Amino acid sequence: MNTISSITTSTKALEKKQKIHGLYAITAPELMPADKLIISIEQAIQGGARIIQYRNKSASPALQHQEAKQLSLLCKRHNVCFIINDDPELAKAVNADGVHVGRDDGKIADARKQLGQQAIIGVSCYNRLENAQNAIVQGADYVAFGRFFPSKTKPDAMQADLQLLEVANQSLNVPIVAIGGIKQDNAQELIKRGADAIAVINDLFHDEQEICNSARIYQGFFSS
Repeated sequence: MNTISSITTSTKALEKKQKIHGLYAITAPELMPADKLIISIEQAIQGGARIIQYRNKSASPALQHQEAKQLSLLCKRHNVCFIINDDPELAKAVNADGVHVGRDDGKIADARKQLGQQAIIGVSCYNRLENAQNAIVQGADYVAFGRFFPSKTKPDAMQADLQLLEVANQSLNVPIVAIGGIKQDNAQELIKRGADAIAVINDLFHDEQEICNSARIYQGFFSS
């Protein structure tokens, strides 16, 4: 690789890292029906959310495309990173910034092939550091660990230890996302331990009147 190509590659990698930082809001159809999805996410963005993930496994393909396209345009208007959950084809169709997939290495390779080198690919690594290490080797741009606390969204998800964040922060060279049961009274501990971003669902969206204010509080933890 020549010097110019090396600098360009390093710059792009840095830009990806910078995008995965702060409040990471994930959509939930049970908390935001179709008629309130866009306004709920816009409120989160106005409060400071820096990453939005579209996740709706129960919707029809047509509705998924419609909602994802609207969110993609909204995020681009506000210069917010937009990620699609587990569907590289949909991510490509709506010009999302990237996709979040499970730990299967094949999924990472398939997503990269479909979306290209510029795409951000995140991987769920649950409570295993080795999952993250393998994902990075396969080309993941960020890794997510959790759940760290009791979760309403995934109550049966594997429990992750807070110490895992410290070890990951010291040994991995990609952004680390913490997820699972995050609330305002435990978020700062996750950031302190090494989380670059915190993924929040229920505590952010359970009260539609407080979304913006709640997002502002969460994002404020990253500057305190």
